[in-house]
Amino acid sequence: MHHNDNAPLVPIKGNPPILINLPDGCPFAPRCPVAVDHCHTREPALEVIDTIDQTVSHPDTAPGEAELVHSSACWRSGEIHGGEIDGKPVFPVPPRPASDIRETPRDERATTIKVDHLVKTFPLIKGALLKRRVGSVYAVDDISFDVRAGETLSIVGESGSGKSTTLLEIMAMSHDTVGEIELDGKRLKTLSRAQRRAERRNIQMVFQDPMGALDPRFTVYDIIAEPLHTLGFPRDGIEARVNELMNLVGLDPAHIDRFPGAFSGGQRQRIGIARALATNPKVLALDEPVSALDVSIQAGVINLLAELQAKLELSYLLVAHDLSVVRHISDRVAVLYLGGIVEIGDVDAVFDESRHPYTQALLSAIPIPDPTVERTRSRVVLKGDLPSPTDNEPGCRFASRYPLFQTLPEQDRARCLHETPALHGGEGADHLVACHFR
Repeated sequence: MHHNDNAPLVPIKGNPPILINLPDGCPFAPRCPVAVDHCHTREPALEVIDTIDQTVSHPDTAPGEAELVHSSACWRSGEIHGGEIDGKPVFPVPPRPASDIRETPRDERATTIKVDHLVKTFPLIKGALLKRRVGSVYAVDDISFDVRAGETLSIVGESGSGKSTTLLEIMAMSHDTVGEIELDGKRLKTLSRAQRRAERRNIQMVFQDPMGALDPRFTVYDIIAEPLHTLGFPRDGIEARVNELMNLVGLDPAHIDRFPGAFSGGQRQRIGIARALATNPKVLALDEPVSALDVSIQAGVINLLAELQAKLELSYLLVAHDLSVVRHISDRVAVLYLGGIVEIGDVDAVFDESRHPYTQALLSAIPIPDPTVERTRSRVVLKGDLPSPTDNEPGCRFASRYPLFQTLPEQDRARCLHETPALHGGEGADHLVACHFR
């Protein structure tokens, strides 16, 4: 894996074709930057362009499997070498968006959102007719972090670790929140109803499913204008603002009267981003913003998020399962396990020098696009039972799944079982880990 240099990804323009009445020619030609006239008249056959001798890297390869055949269905495959034709890249890398805020040291940037000792529990109910509470589910258990201007903090972990619950607690702005949440320096639980309503414009959310997040009965104009109407923006300026946002996210303002069903998945997500930006927020909460999109479309949306962050100095609080996306887009990463943060720090430090065994297990599951490395590398496989989220007794919740737990001395095992590890990293350190022995 490479270091995160925030270089833009290379998107494939256009959309996949509809598989009905396909025209003659190469089906990829409308999206291909090097297509020629012949590409539009006849579909190319799949032809062998190279063979790979596996015995060089895999001496134990069975007979008959010594060669891997590399085939391609492209009229110009013989001209493409190393992703280039005549020394020019087939898919040029877009320029990196300029950003003054990213050149500013983190300590000198304003804190846009701060979370201190956040706890969220859900009641565990028993009984069909006479319901009674018999316990609590600790979905988020005493977590703290902050996000600075122009920064992306990603929250990662297994399903059920509390990632989305954390976002929803922040978005709720409730008086009943256990812990403290500050947005742009304001303590949310102390605000009046009118103040909370006004403060909502500073934090907006982009959802995982772009189609499910957009009302199919509304036009694009109605969808983007909805938060502006709700928060009382002047009506005479709303149409101009909607057109501005359409241009900002790369959509044609001429399509403002169309319904969501007329757009592709990537375009619908751009509509959702435009709606989130309508109120000029300082923070965007991104809940799996590209997981529902084709890989060819993801790059364009990720590049858009980077461009918007550079231009508007936005802060992103991202929840994602795809750690490759997290590595590319993030500045810092917080790893959640059963509602608690077990490791947090700079993205390169967490990915390249992970210290918690749970983080190491997550990272070992990332696919590597090199067959030789992928076949030979070792993975960390977690065994043992997952502790119950209803158990809030002292002790390390990861101890039962730690591969080397049984090799520890008896005194150290007792400490793991009965003493909850705190986040630590040394004086002044930004890379923190919740483990007694790391």
